[in-house]
Amino acid sequence: MSLIPLGFNGELVNALVVGGGNVGTRRALSLLEAGARVRVIAPTISDVLEAESRRSTRLSLERREYSGEKDIGDATMVIAATASHPVNEQIARDAKAVNAAVNVTDAPEIGSFAFLAVHRVGGVTVGVSADGVPNAAGRIRDSIAQRIDSKYSDAVKQCRELRDRVLATKGAEEWRRIASDLLDNEFCDSIENGTFSDKAARWR
Repeated sequence: MSLIPLGFNGELVNALVVGGGNVGTRRALSLLEAGARVRVIAPTISDVLEAESRRSTRLSLERREYSGEKDIGDATMVIAATASHPVNEQIARDAKAVNAAVNVTDAPEIGSFAFLAVHRVGGVTVGVSADGVPNAAGRIRDSIAQRIDSKYSDAVKQCRELRDRVLATKGAEEWRRIASDLLDNEFCDSIENGTFSDKAARWR
């Protein structure tokens, strides 16, 4: 499966998850964490999703079987996570018919996208794919997570605040000049050795 690594703006995603078991629950929660609006269709829905639906206005639950293409509605992203492979295949066909991106949890190769193993800290998101071997992707993700921690998200936050201010007051050319110094080949080293904040302070 050849993947195109993309980052969706979660707040603009309307997602449909068909299936309310363990896998459907994980997928729904990960989409909610990214800011998406999520609709779940399943005759039986996990207690975790039931509880989350009482907290989040972005999650809606429909306790019934999937009934066909009309259930796709305005979903831009569809996750087929039922316990029935034939039903998942039908969901994939229906989603493709209306040009919605679809992930099939028990057969990723028939969907149009796959979920990556994700490490998220503050504004930093790292996704890992490992040629269709999710356990390997998870191990690699966990290894990356040991290094990419809050000090990286803090540095990125400083960069974002500085970038926004400079673009608003001095323009893109000035930001490019600052970025060439601040985000040079020593960027990660300066985060690791604790000198990044001092370096960023010179440009405030």
